[in-house]
Parts: sequence; structure tokens; C-alpha cells
Amino acid sequence: MRIVIAGANGQLGQDLVRRLSPIHDVYGFGRGELDVTNLEQAIQVIHDVRPDFVINAAAYTAVDRAETEVDQAYAVNAFGARNLAMASERIGAKYCYISTDYVFDGNGRTPYREYDLTNPQGVYGKSKRAGEELVTSFSTRYFIVRTSWLYGAFGGNFVKTMLKLGREGKRLTVVDDQVGSPTYTVDLADFIAELIHTEKFGIYHASNIGSCSWYEFAKAIFEEAGMDADLHPCTTEEFPRPAPRPAYSVMDHMSIRINGLTEFRPWRDALKAFLQELNEV
Repeated sequence: MRIVIAGANGQLGQDLVRRLSPIHDVYGFGRGELDVTNLEQAIQVIHDVRPDFVINAAAYTAVDRAETEVDQAYAVNAFGARNLAMASERIGAKYCYISTDYVFDGNGRTPYREYDLTNPQGVYGKSKRAGEELVTSFSTRYFIVRTSWLYGAFGGNFVKTMLKLGREGKRLTVVDDQVGSPTYTVDLADFIAELIHTEKFGIYHASNIGSCSWYEFAKAIFEEAGMDADLHPCTTEEFPRPAPRPAYSVMDHMSIRINGLTEFRPWRDALKAFLQELNEV
């Protein structure tokens, strides 16, 4: 298949290119070649390549900065999603939009299903939810893939930060009252590679199986890496940030089960694989 990946230089985008290129004809574009906020450019690029499948991995992900850079967050996450949806629809291409657990308010205590009511609290989550709505308005062949706590070999992420700080021997304080599911970019890319061959359109929750707090995640990182870190739990109240974080954002994988797709592996198994990739263990 011929596949366009927007945001190909990002954390997920690079793993998508790496996993899909051996099998498909992949066109990966960074912002310099495909600025998703530019409707005319999006239409032109998609028209020229004429892909079978378009993956929108371009995103404004600066959660705290989004509280003040509202227009920028919506330009990329909402209107960028619309632009690629419109461009894809014009040529009949399937379209995949990468979304987030932040579309939920985090007040639940059982895993969120794909069609539960959303209630984003911060600008980042609201802009991604607006992107989802625009995708459903302008595309008839869409996959909305919500993921959470993403980490991988490319770019910065929580796992890399913990390993760096652990090596420096600093006292680390990590919140223990925000619970979610870490997700390895390789596993997410492999899931999307499976979606590509289907017409089982709709919303999917895509994260590694199981859940933990950020503190428990950090503890597991150091255990699996064989590092003795000075790690301590704290509450969200003790570590205030400009943007609100969901206290509970575990996502149920109902769509994966019902559509007979391959379930993700447990998050700790994925973490082990990632650390092996980094030659940390």
C-alpha cells in the first residue's frame, strides 16, 4: 500500500516509518514538507502522492504550554486533523488520527470505553477532542486511535528522563495519584500496521495492557534497568502544573476485542523490550 505519514519526524512518526517501510510504500513528511495547519498544502501533497492510507501523527503535545498557546494547539490538533481528513476524503483514502487519553476528565474509576462521554479539562485535551469531532465530520473512512503515556526510542519521554536522572543520582519525586497505561511506540505502530489492512473504522483505545501510577512506572523502570534510584512518591497537589492531568485515564480496549484485532502486550513486558532496545539491560 501507499501510505503518507504526517509528523514523520516525531516520536511515534519515526517508529511508524521504521515499522511500515519494509512492507509498504511509505511517504514520511515532517512539518517542513507537510504543515498540517495549511489546508492548501495538505490537499496538494495528498493529491500528488495519492496514498491508500494517511496517518496523522502530527500533534501539538506541550500540555502545559497549550494553556497559554491556545490558538497554536487548536491549529495543529483540531484544524490540522480537519485538513488531512478533507484531503484524504477527496481521494478516497483511509485516514488515521492519533488522539489521547486526555479527552477524558479522569474522574472515573473503571477503564474508559471508546464511546464513553468525553470531558477534557485542559486545552490540550480539548483541542484533541475537537480534532476527533472534525475527523468524524469530514472523513467517512476514519480510525481515531487514542493512546496514552507514550514512550519510544525517538525524542524525549518519561522513561528516558527517569533513566537520565537516575544515573545522575538525584532525589526523584514522582506523582503517585495519577493512574494510566504506558504505551510503547513500537507496539502502537504495529497495531496501526494491522488496522491499515481492515475497514473496521471507528474509535480505538490503544495502549499496553494494565495500569500503574507515574511513581509505579518510574519504580518499574529502575527495577528493570537494574538501577538503585532515590525515588519517592508525592501527590498531584504537591507537584502543581499549569495544565490539569487526568487522575485516572486507563482505557478499555473494547473496539480491539470486538473487531478481532491483536491485543497489546502488558505494559511491563513492553517496557522490558524498550530497555533492551536502548541497551539498558
